[in-house]
Parts: sequence; C-alpha cells; structure tokens
Amino acid sequence: MTGQDWDEVAQGLGGADAHERIVVNMGPQHPSTHGVLRLILELEGETVTEARCGIGYLHTGIEKNMEYRSWVQGVTFCTRMDYLSPFHNELTYCLGVERLLDIEDQIPEKASVMRVLLSELNRISSHLVCIATGGMEIGALTVMTIGFRERELVLDLFELITGLRMNHAFIRPGGVAQDLPPGALDEIRGFVALMKKRLPEYAALCNANPIFKARLEDVGVLDLEGCLALGLTGPVLRSTGYPWDLRKTQPYCGYETYDFDVQTWDTADSYGRFRVRLNEMWESLKIVEQAADRLARLEGEPVMVADKKVAWPSQLSIGSDGMGNSLDHIRHIMGESMEALIHHFKLVTEGFRVPAGQAYVPIESPRGELGAHVVSDGGTRPFRAHFRDPSFNNLQAMGVMSEGSMIADVIVAIASIDPVMGGVDR
Repeated sequence: MTGQDWDEVAQGLGGADAHERIVVNMGPQHPSTHGVLRLILELEGETVTEARCGIGYLHTGIEKNMEYRSWVQGVTFCTRMDYLSPFHNELTYCLGVERLLDIEDQIPEKASVMRVLLSELNRISSHLVCIATGGMEIGALTVMTIGFRERELVLDLFELITGLRMNHAFIRPGGVAQDLPPGALDEIRGFVALMKKRLPEYAALCNANPIFKARLEDVGVLDLEGCLALGLTGPVLRSTGYPWDLRKTQPYCGYETYDFDVQTWDTADSYGRFRVRLNEMWESLKIVEQAADRLARLEGEPVMVADKKVAWPSQLSIGSDGMGNSLDHIRHIMGESMEALIHHFKLVTEGFRVPAGQAYVPIESPRGELGAHVVSDGGTRPFRAHFRDPSFNNLQAMGVMSEGSMIADVIVAIASIDPVMGGVDR
C-alpha cells in the first residue's frame, strides 16, 4: 500500500495457507468512486480475505495553498475539494470564518436562504451521480443515463445563478457573491415540478427490481455499532436506522425553520443506502420549494453583510463583452470618494483581517458530516484550514464491508459509501 514490491506484500501475508491466496491490485482506477482509488485485495478464490485502500493519487495540496491566500480567496480553493458538492465545501468554510469574525447574526436572511437553496440543489445533483455511477458499475446502464440527464438540469441552474457548473466560489464570508438573476425562481420551480415526475422512474427501475435488489441486499453490511466506532456519517449511518442529520441535530443557516424529515432505513446494507439517498432527494425538493417561496418575498434584499470592512462587492455588473466589470460599475467605485476607492483596492488585494482564534462549524453534506477547522493568527489569511471530509472517514469502512464477500461485491460496497477522492486527498 506504500509502494513496496509485490514480493514484500506476499511475504507479509505469512501463514501456511499463504500460497493459496493471491494479492490483486485493483486500480488505481475509478470503481464507483469519483476520483482515483487503489484497492489492495487479498483473495482466496473469489472471496476477499483482506481489503485495504491506497489513497493520495488525487492530492492537490489545497489546505496548504489556502495558507498563502486571503480569506476570500480560500473559497476558490476549498470549493474544488469534494467537487460533487462544492457549495457544501464553501459553506462550512465561510461559516467558520464568520464565527471568527463574530458576524453570524449579521448575515442577511436572503443570503442564508440562498445558501440553503444551493446546498439542497447540490445534494440532489450529488446523489444523482452516486446512483448513476453505482448503477453503471453493476450494469444498470439506464439508471446511469437518466441519473446524468437529471444532473445536467441541476448544473444548468447552477450556471444560471453563479455563472459556473462547478467550482463556483459563490458562497463567501458575509453572504453570497451576488443576487439571483431575473427569472431564476421560475426556472427553479420548473425544475422541482419536473423532478417530481422524474424521481419515480428511479423507484420503478430499482426499488422492487429483483436483479437490482439481489446485487445490493446484504452487501456491504455495517451495523450502527460499527458506524459509530469508525466515525461514519451521512447515508451510511442513517441506513442503520439512526436519524443523525446535522440539519436537525445541530441546525445552521436556519434549517430549523424548514419542514423536512430525516430519512433512515433499517437494513444497514447497500440497498438501504440507495433507498436513503432516493428519499433524501424528495426531502431536498421540499426544502428547495420552501426556499424559493422565501426568496420571492425577499426581492431586492441584500445578500452581503453591511459591514464594508468585510463585505466583498456583491452588486457587480458585467461589461458588454461579458468579461470584467462594466464601465458604470467602475465609475460608481471611483466616483464615490478617494477613501472608498482606496478601501476597495485594499479589500480586494490584501483582504480583511480576522481576529485570532479557531472555529469548527460542521454541516450535513451529501456524504455526511463536513466541517472546516479554521484557525486565525489575526492576519489577512488563514493560519490553518483543515477539513473533516466525510469521504475520508467513511472510506475506512471499505475493508469491514468487503472482507468475507465476493470480489464483485467490493464495487457495490464502495459505491454505497459514495467516496469522492478529491475530498479524501485534498
């Protein structure tokens, strides 16, 4: 697992029956993971006797890079970690920075509602990829094609609201980058209506499908005690029947004011995790509807804190060439006063200072508890930013879920964990 020769690996197996076993290097590849994972499997026939993960093939040095950028620029880095749920990465980081700045109570309501809206749309798109890629690996190709079909609709909404399909850097300390564009709420409501027609297709294809159930039931079993011992969260934990969801147990962004239910299952296997994710998409649609209704009432409200010492300019207007600020916006900045121009320059180039201290604000990402431990030494950039990524913790369960099962079931077990290697390696 650390790069040694296969002879050393074979010698390390030891035992009288070692010659009956074979060590298979599965990967580095993409077996129902979103990224590059290496599996070291010890096999006896087609039965897995030992399974280990080799990680680090997607290491980007994001956490270290953030120490050399301003607090706002850090958002651009962390959004690229778990690239299937970029808004959740941005949100946990910004909540930590806002706690250090002691401006949690000053965040405009509209900004919080927009954060909830984008997070739940992101949860839907992430679960769709999980179900689609997992289906593809076990041969359910129709599930894959319709999963990516629906995900494209969500990414179209992201592009409409933020200008990008992924890696948005849209949620920023103090609020969000800019207001919703005209017509966005109509598009969101149209998407919700369409998804209510499309989601039953997954249930019709998979829920009672005897072939699908045979591949998933009693595969990758891990009970509640095992999940708690390994620190597993998200759908893997909720498939044991334990209703742990940070949106309910430790609410943030006003989640306690939304009407939704925590989805659980009682089989603690891969099939249960599939059903949890399918049900969670319905709950996310309920939250998106409620958020859209609130945004309709908040027309014209601010989306960034009023404190100009912190607030990144959020009412930008794009130039006619589609690039850079419009002349009107530049004229506005330069026409206010020399002090305003100097402040704008320093805010963008140097950034604001964050009081010394540390904060950890966990949120419920599509894969479980995602938290940013943000440390400040009183400067204009993070002293340290470390992320508790759920994929990293959940991947510990791969060996427990796979050992004793058939080699074909290893892929199903990993697909049910839904690890994103960008978040694992960081």
